[in-house]
Amino acid sequence: MVFGRSKEPTPTASPAEQEPTDATAVPPAQKSSWTNFIKQIASFSGDLSSLTAPPFILSPVSLTEFPAYWGERPELFSSIAEGVDEEDRSVRALKWFIATLKGQYTSRNEKMGSEKKPLNPVLGELFFGEWPETETRGKTTLTVEQVSHHPPVTAYRMYNAKSGVELSGFSGQKTSFSGGSIIVKQTGHALLTLHGLPTGKERYLITLPRLRIDGLWYGSPYTELSDMSYIQCENGWLSTIEYKGKGYFSGKPHSFKAVLTPPYNHPAPEEHTHVIEGTWHETSAYTKASGFQPELKPGLGTPYFTDVRGPKEEITVKPESEQSEWESRKLWRKVADGIKNGDYEVASKEKTKIETSQRQMRKDEQAAGTTWKLKYFEKIPHDEVYEHLASMYGGQPPTEEMYVYIGPDAVKD
Repeated sequence: MVFGRSKEPTPTASPAEQEPTDATAVPPAQKSSWTNFIKQIASFSGDLSSLTAPPFILSPVSLTEFPAYWGERPELFSSIAEGVDEEDRSVRALKWFIATLKGQYTSRNEKMGSEKKPLNPVLGELFFGEWPETETRGKTTLTVEQVSHHPPVTAYRMYNAKSGVELSGFSGQKTSFSGGSIIVKQTGHALLTLHGLPTGKERYLITLPRLRIDGLWYGSPYTELSDMSYIQCENGWLSTIEYKGKGYFSGKPHSFKAVLTPPYNHPAPEEHTHVIEGTWHETSAYTKASGFQPELKPGLGTPYFTDVRGPKEEITVKPESEQSEWESRKLWRKVADGIKNGDYEVASKEKTKIETSQRQMRKDEQAAGTTWKLKYFEKIPHDEVYEHLASMYGGQPPTEEMYVYIGPDAVKD
């Protein structure tokens, strides 16, 4: 079970967002149900994903839409390949990554009241969208497929053909309860590939931070990040991002510190080390300049590294009338409408219909001796690229399933 951003599933408009507050997400009539739900979580041992959340805490959005948050700053994404050298491209990759975090982890819908639990996708569920071409960038497309239901795993691929920037990956969640909070270990990773560079392609491994869902006892859950994540480029440049957050007695919400270091054999590592600090839901700035930016001096009005307080660009999705029955917004439409209208009885009834249908499909497959065939991704036993890049910063080989994109426009170079 994972709480996440709740938003109206529309192709263009974005809901108002706010910081965690004391406002409650629990309707007065549902407070008793919420209290019982929290008690159930607190006494449950094992992965919380198997628990069913009360309808009023559900988001009208499926988890298959969440990879779209990687692309809410399409200019930053497509411009990574424009870097003049390895250092410049590594800086751009880090900047784009930091700019994606607000949408993925802290946005809250004022209408819905707080962070919500996304709808758990069904096996084979699909989501497609794009960020159209502009004068300064090419079109960026997104393909998402739910490749596993138990455990839940979502695979995605985002691609800008004009710039040759591609992001592919998969993610899952393992959740537990500790110290009054839900702890979410995100499984999986992303691989950022820059195609068509003069030196060939360049690949970056992106690992995922750990989440902590706080505010449960107050009925106003919100997300904080913890621990560390990494962006390791195969050329040796490494970004280490430490998430500090707000503790019980001190600290500022959503704080981070990122350190970008050159390869071990770099002739002047200290002069080319970048340090960025701030809050990833608002602004961040350099606190240590590097030789790459001689005009920057720490403490002397250094410019923002990122500023994500302004508008971002929502993904464009084709009309529902043109979607297949397996696409998220069409599949969950009646459930989403019930949640948005506060008709939780309808939402629960329609959600049960979908889940019952899925269980029957699995029974039929078992009886026929068949398995569900994926459309855009393929399960692989291991990933040599991941294993190599993870070993560069000391990461551990994965125990989770691995997936690669095999869609019609898969890049073969």
